[in-house]
Amino acid sequence: MNEALPDVPEVRVVGLPQLTSGFDLVERLDLPMHLKVHGPLDPLGGEQLAQLAESINLKGRGGAGFPFHKKLRSVAESAIKRGVRPVVVVNGSEDEPACRKDTVLINRAPHLILDGALLCAEALGARTLVIGVTRESTQRSMEAALAERGLSNSRRSALRAWVQRNPVRMVTGAAASLIRSVDGGPAIPPGRKISASQSGVGGAPTLLSNAETFAQLAIAARIGPERYGNTGLYDEPGTVMLTVSGAVARPMVIEVPTGVPLRYVLQLAGAPPVPQGVLTGGYHGKWIDAATVNEAIVSRNSLDAVGGSLGAGAILPISQDTCPLGESLRVAQWLAEESAGQCGPCYLGLPAAARGMEDILNGGGPAALEALKQVAKNVKRRGACSHPDGSAMFLESTIKAFTDDLAAHVLGNGCGRPVEGVLPLFEGGRAPTGVPGGGEPEESGASRQKIYVDWTLCRGHGLCADILPEVFELGADGFPTVAQAQVPRYAEAKALRAVRRCPALALRLEEDTRGQAPSRNLPVLSQGRGRRALGR
Repeated sequence: MNEALPDVPEVRVVGLPQLTSGFDLVERLDLPMHLKVHGPLDPLGGEQLAQLAESINLKGRGGAGFPFHKKLRSVAESAIKRGVRPVVVVNGSEDEPACRKDTVLINRAPHLILDGALLCAEALGARTLVIGVTRESTQRSMEAALAERGLSNSRRSALRAWVQRNPVRMVTGAAASLIRSVDGGPAIPPGRKISASQSGVGGAPTLLSNAETFAQLAIAARIGPERYGNTGLYDEPGTVMLTVSGAVARPMVIEVPTGVPLRYVLQLAGAPPVPQGVLTGGYHGKWIDAATVNEAIVSRNSLDAVGGSLGAGAILPISQDTCPLGESLRVAQWLAEESAGQCGPCYLGLPAAARGMEDILNGGGPAALEALKQVAKNVKRRGACSHPDGSAMFLESTIKAFTDDLAAHVLGNGCGRPVEGVLPLFEGGRAPTGVPGGGEPEESGASRQKIYVDWTLCRGHGLCADILPEVFELGADGFPTVAQAQVPRYAEAKALRAVRRCPALALRLEEDTRGQAPSRNLPVLSQGRGRRALGR
C-alpha cells in the first residue's frame, strides 16, 4: 500500500547513474562535492548549446515535452529582434502530490540544475536567473546553492539570481503562473495566453523549463552527445526520473534509462504483480490497463503509443482490490479544488465533471455517463492554462480504461469494491502567507466547510447559482440540483456571501468536522565573461 512520501523519498537507479551520481556518497551535493562527482563544466557558445540540445532530442521534463532547442532558439531570436536581455527561469514548482523527482534533484543535486541554467544564461546573455519553488526544503537547498556560488539578487551582480517561493497549488506550476508571481502578482495564470519566449518576466523573452530539463542539459554538456546517446533509446537517449507511488510497497524516485520495461520499474517498487491499472504521467496523465503495462517501456513515444503518457514522470498503479472509478473520483474532486477559480472551464466545468463522476458511482445510469463525457469535452482548450485540459484528459482516460467497472456502475449496482484511497492527494504544510520571494495566502486544498439547502425554505430565486457556481447549478425546475456540498477553499468567501444574500434564508454554512479516514497522503518533510545570444 502507499506509504507517506516526504519531499525526499527513497531514490533508486537502474544502470549507471547520471542525474543521481553521488547520491550514494552524501545526502546533498554541495559545490565542492558536486565538482568532485561531476567535474568542471566549460561554457558553450549559443548555437553550440542549441545543437547539443537538438542532438540529444532533449524535451521538457515537466509534462508538455516541448523540444528544448526550439525554445532556446526562440528566446534568442526574440531577444535579438527586440534588443533586450532575456531571463532564465527554472521551474521547480512540483505541485502534484504524486510527483517528487524535481524536488529530489533540488534537495540533493541543486548545482546540477544550476549548471544547466547558467549555461543557458551565458549563451543567451541573460542577467537574471529565477528559480521557482513551493516547498521550504527546496527553497533552503537552492538558496544555499546560490550562496555557495556567490550568486545573489544584488543590483551590482553581473547575474542577479534568486529563489521565488510560491504556495503549493496545482496551477502554481504553470509557466504563466510562475512568471506572473515573479513580476509581483499572484501565482495563478493570467487571463490570456502569451508565449514566455516572446514576453515573460518583466515583458522580456524568457527561457523557462523545469528542473530536470536543466540538469539533463548539464549532464549532456559534460559528457557530449555521443556518450549521452549511449544510454537509453536511439530516438530518446539518456535517463528519465520517475516518481512511483500508489499501491506499491516502496514509494520511490527512480532514475532509469529510456527503454526499460515499465513492469520492471513497478516490480522494483513492489507493485501488485497484476495491477488493475496504472496511472501514467500524474493527475494530468492517462490510465493504462494491466495487459498494456506488459507492452509499455519507459519512453515518451512508447507510452503515447499504448495510450499512456510520460507527462510529469509520475507512475501510480492500483490493485485489483479497489474501485478504480472511486479512486478517480477522489482525484477529480481534488483537481476541481485546485482550480485557480478565475475562468469558467475550471471553476464551473471541473466541479461539474467531479459531480458527474459521482453521479455515475451513485447509480445515475447512462445519462450520468453521457453528461460526464459532455462536460469533459466542453472544458478542453477553453481555459487560461492547461489545468482544465489535463483534468479532462484524466477523466476521459478513466472512462476508456475501466470499461468493465464502468458498465457495472452504469448498468448494475456497482463493482462492489471499496475505495482504498491509494492515490495520494492532499499535502500538509502549505506555503504560508508572505513567504520569502513572494506568494499569496493559501486558498486551495481540502474543503473545510459544507453548504446546505433547506428545501422547506428554498423558493428558487437562483442567486446561489449566480454567486457560487462552483457548487450550485439550477435544474430544469429552477431549483438547485444539490442539497449539500463541500465548498472549495478558494470559494469560501463566496459561499458566505451566498448564505447572506439568499432572499429565503434557505442556505446554511457549517464547518465540516467529520473524522478523516487514515490517509496515505504525501506530507512535506518537516525538518537547505561576456554573454551572447545564440548564433551571435
